[in-house]
Amino acid sequence: MRVLVTGSAGFIGSALSHRLLARGDQVIGLDNVNDYYEVSLKEARLAPLKANPAFTEARMGLEQRDELNRLFEQHKPERVVNLAAQAGVRYSLKNPHAYMDSNIVGFCNILEACRYNGVEHLVYASSSSVYGANTTMPFSVHHNVDHPLSLYAASKKANELMAHTYSHLYGLPTTGLRFFTVYGPWGRPDMSPFQFARAILEDRPIDVFNYGNHQRDFTYVDDIVEGIVRVLDRVAVGNPDWDGAHPDPGTSRAPYRIYNIGCHQPVELMHFIEVLEDCLGKKAQKNFLPMQQGDVPATYADVDDLMRDTGYQPQTRIETGVANFVAWFKDYYGYK
Repeated sequence: MRVLVTGSAGFIGSALSHRLLARGDQVIGLDNVNDYYEVSLKEARLAPLKANPAFTEARMGLEQRDELNRLFEQHKPERVVNLAAQAGVRYSLKNPHAYMDSNIVGFCNILEACRYNGVEHLVYASSSSVYGANTTMPFSVHHNVDHPLSLYAASKKANELMAHTYSHLYGLPTTGLRFFTVYGPWGRPDMSPFQFARAILEDRPIDVFNYGNHQRDFTYVDDIVEGIVRVLDRVAVGNPDWDGAHPDPGTSRAPYRIYNIGCHQPVELMHFIEVLEDCLGKKAQKNFLPMQQGDVPATYADVDDLMRDTGYQPQTRIETGVANFVAWFKDYYGYK
């Protein structure tokens, strides 16, 4: 297939692009390669992709509507995976307009381009952050998620609402994936595995928020990519049993689906740090702090729907995933 992957210089987008190319798809990779974090890492992710003749690079932002429309008209992607977004809960407290530009305006441009160019299936990144103030565990796509705790979370909830509207009005099949704390080689420097590893190796203290009482459903990047591919290949269809008197948030009469994509095994933050210490061969100096604004104490994914519909099954234990991350991290940054 011809697949447009937005965010192709990103952590998940580059890994997905490699997977699609390996199975014989043509990939159009879109990314604006911004400086939210180190550009050199994004360029390093892109380099092997650009060496593949089945990969076409498009360097632009989702906000560039005319350029985006020309890209769709030129390449006619059959399916689209939208992973481009302004990421990060904490950054949304400092720069809210970046989230409106990329995550709202940009996503609207993607929806319009898909609508007018006959795209067979739009798969897009949502986030576990949409669960916000919810406390019932595990988090289920059949739960109401109307109380986000950050603008980032609100923008992802808005994406789900926008996608449903296009599925309903125009019959555009859309599937949203709520990612749960993705980690692994080539990851994001603004996330805790990166920050912790670098601080420990440089003998600096790590900031441990919520006094270490966080739980996270850490999900290895290869498992995430496996889930995306399985969903991409299964075009969303309507749920004939959907009832407006008792509306199910995760499905619709329209060709619209929402899935959690996680490991289904929440890990205590302190255990994650212990595993990281073991893999690094060094103990962390810990600076215990209260929970930050916009953060949630725990995440735990109910992935039953994804397993039932696609056969998805997370494979990577935290010990294996962290060891793989540490090996890559030390090699890439030259730590001994």
